[in-house]
Amino acid sequence: MIETDVVVVGAGPVGLAASIELGMRGARVVLVERNSRVGVAPRAKTTNVRTRTHLRRWGIAEHLAHEAPFGIDYPNNMVFVTRIGPGGHELARFGNAFNASPERDPRYPEHGQWVPQYKLEKVLLEKVRELPNVEVRFDTSFVSAQEDDGGVTVTLRSDSDFQIRSAYMIGADGGRSAVRNLIGAKLEGQHGLSHHYNIIFRAPGMSTQHDFGPAAIYWQIGKDGFSAVGPMDVDDLWFFSPGGAKPGTSLSDDQARSLIRERTGVDLPFEILSADSWTASELLADKYAEGRIFLAGDACHLHPPAGGYGMNMGVGDGVDLGWKIAAVLHGWGGDALLASYEAERRPVHRAVMDEAMANYAIYVAPPPPEIEHDGPVGEAIRAKVGGGIQASKAREFRTLGTVLGLCYADSPVLVEEGTAIPERDSQNYVPTARPGCLAPHAWLADGRSLYDLFGDGFTLLADTRADPADVATAVTQASQAGVPLKVIQLDDVDVAALYGARLALVRPDQHVAWRGDRWAAVLDVVTGRKAVARGA
Repeated sequence: MIETDVVVVGAGPVGLAASIELGMRGARVVLVERNSRVGVAPRAKTTNVRTRTHLRRWGIAEHLAHEAPFGIDYPNNMVFVTRIGPGGHELARFGNAFNASPERDPRYPEHGQWVPQYKLEKVLLEKVRELPNVEVRFDTSFVSAQEDDGGVTVTLRSDSDFQIRSAYMIGADGGRSAVRNLIGAKLEGQHGLSHHYNIIFRAPGMSTQHDFGPAAIYWQIGKDGFSAVGPMDVDDLWFFSPGGAKPGTSLSDDQARSLIRERTGVDLPFEILSADSWTASELLADKYAEGRIFLAGDACHLHPPAGGYGMNMGVGDGVDLGWKIAAVLHGWGGDALLASYEAERRPVHRAVMDEAMANYAIYVAPPPPEIEHDGPVGEAIRAKVGGGIQASKAREFRTLGTVLGLCYADSPVLVEEGTAIPERDSQNYVPTARPGCLAPHAWLADGRSLYDLFGDGFTLLADTRADPADVATAVTQASQAGVPLKVIQLDDVDVAALYGARLALVRPDQHVAWRGDRWAAVLDVVTGRKAVARGA
């Protein structure tokens, strides 16, 4: 029987992220995927600032930048029009959606990026294959698993059934997760909110058929209803997503071509590469784990794509599980650290889902058919619809307050201060070093990011005015406990001003675990070796 530390089921972005996080921390991983991961119909196209910051930590952010189909400077504009083709009118626009412009920003080290999901998967898979302790098995299906006190026996199927013995298993196997069914987790919420087609097509000259300038998505609101269309890759590859699909159905090539012509007003020799359907739902699992088996990504949370959160949130799941399982495998993480996965991530998922649903709820209602007419009546309708879009849809494309501003709370591995979590603005991010929140960022005088200096384990940020004896005590206690700890003390970062204390302890995932002006014996709590009641 094959033996390993962790079996990861599902090699999408979530499973790849978990495998990288585990593999870079020395864990042995077997990553299995029932498909060969080929295809041209990705749902996700936005890699947000937080996900790209993880890629920076893994040393591959620049690799993803090079995969940008139209260059990293391509404007990530969202343009609302009656139709993209001849006779179409612009209604509203939002520039630099999802903070994708490459200009340096003091709040984060990496900007967002519009890039097809298969490009991201390519970069992640290349990184996985660089890790000698991670084995990837495509065309391998999950069959079952049996847990006992010592580990998990996983049965898989390739040419025939075989078994792997592991300490832990992660189910990153999507919305129809077999691992979720195995542990008896139930999805709660609303299924089938709406149904959409996802058509990938090639259309030479498509970009010359309009005068709306470059954009990531052209949102069409015309007499035929609501749809989205945009460039996806080089060689004139585009996507088209109209609503009104019948659940579980796909379109013939002729039907897809006809629908594109009808909605866009463009008549070109469209080559249909795929035409399938997808369903928007709002579902959250009632539990994320059973013993040594965990769920991540769409296996435990599903929501409409309004705001571009889903895939990115799943990558965050993989990171969180990865460093925590690795810590336990290495002996310095305790049981409470694994328990903190659901305690921390589930409330964040709920908040993000609420945000996505708020965006989804204000999708534009079908306008009067005269919206496409020339003349005063059409102009008046377009002005009214455009004004409503500009006033209501910014929340969907300005998401930094949600992407970076959500904080963990009531966690067994945080040293709470007894203060309330700062009120969050979904669009605007205001850094705070309250335990559970993302570590405030800064650029150093030499051009590096403060994050670049953080260690693989915990990092103690020390103000130049911190007591050296406190720093020495922290180092000694970490050494005695076997906890990896790196101390950072810089002249060009005012830690006390940035973090609100002279000392701040930052976790491997770049969230603050504790802060204070004098060192306290907190390592047993933040590593999960000392149980602390939530909310205490």
